[in-house]
Amino acid sequence: MKKVFTTDFKDLFQKIVLIMLGSFILAFSINLFIVPNKLLSGGLSGIGLMLQYIFNMPMGVTILVLNIPLLILSILKINTRFTAFTIIGTISLSFFLIITSPLKNILAPVEESYRLLYCIYGGVLSGIGSGIVFSNEGSTGGMDIIAIYVKKKYGIEVGIVSFIINFLIVAVGSVLFDFKVGLYTLIAMYITSAVMEKVINGLNRRKMLLIVSEKEKEVSDAILNNFNRGVTILYGEGAYTNHRKNVMYCVVSLGQLPQIKRVIKAIDKEVFISIIDIAEVQGNGFKSPLG
Repeated sequence: MKKVFTTDFKDLFQKIVLIMLGSFILAFSINLFIVPNKLLSGGLSGIGLMLQYIFNMPMGVTILVLNIPLLILSILKINTRFTAFTIIGTISLSFFLIITSPLKNILAPVEESYRLLYCIYGGVLSGIGSGIVFSNEGSTGGMDIIAIYVKKKYGIEVGIVSFIINFLIVAVGSVLFDFKVGLYTLIAMYITSAVMEKVINGLNRRKMLLIVSEKEKEVSDAILNNFNRGVTILYGEGAYTNHRKNVMYCVVSLGQLPQIKRVIKAIDKEVFISIIDIAEVQGNGFKSPLG
C-alpha cells in the first residue's frame, strides 16, 4: 500500500497545525474585513461570498459542500498526499469561517472612505494565512484543485488557469453587485497574492554564492566546517587573462549570509563574491517552499 505521508510524525503534526493556523487567519480576515466591505474573492470563496450576500447562506457550509466533488476529483486524478492536506485545509477553513462569523458585525457598516483601508488589511491577512497553508503543502481546496488537474492533463500553467477562473468569478460578482466592488476586490486579491508569495518565499529564502578566491581550500573548508553547507567547485577561465580559476558554488540561508561573508573576508580580503537570490532550493539539506 502506498504511503500517503513519508515525513516523520513531528513534521506531519507541525504541518497540520500550521495549515489550521493559516486557515484560521484566512477565515478571520474574510469575516472581519472582506464580508463587512461586501467584497468578493476568487475561487469557491468568491462563489460562497456571493451566495452569502444574496441568499444569506453561511459561507463556511457552502465552501465545504462545493468542495466535496472537487476533493473526489483530487483523490482520483491528482494524488493522495495533496488531497489529504487539502481536506485538512478545507475543513479547517470552513470550520473557522463558521465560528468567526460574528466578526462581520464588528466593522459593519463600512464607510466609503475606509473601504480601501479594509481592502489592504484584508488582503495582507489573507495573504499571510494562504501563504502559511501553501508553505506546508496544504490548500484550502476549491479552484486550486481544478487548476492543478488542468495543468496535469493539458499542460496549461496553474497561474493562467487560476487567473481565468478568478477573473470570471469577480466579473460575474461585479455585474451582480457593483462595479466598484469588483475594483476593490481586485486590489485586495493583488495584495493577497503579493503577500502570499512573500510568505512562501520569505520563510525559505536562500542565497547562492559564487566565490572566487586565491585561498580556495581555506574558504571551502571554513564553509563546510563552520556552517555545514556543501561547496561545489566549478572550473572557470578568465576571459581576459585566460587563467584558469576555480569558482566555489554554495547555497546558504539568509540568516547565515552575514556571518559567512565575514568569515570569507577574514580569510581572503581580495575575495570576489557574487550573491544571487534563489526562488527555490530542493535537495539534501534544504526543503522546498511547499515541503
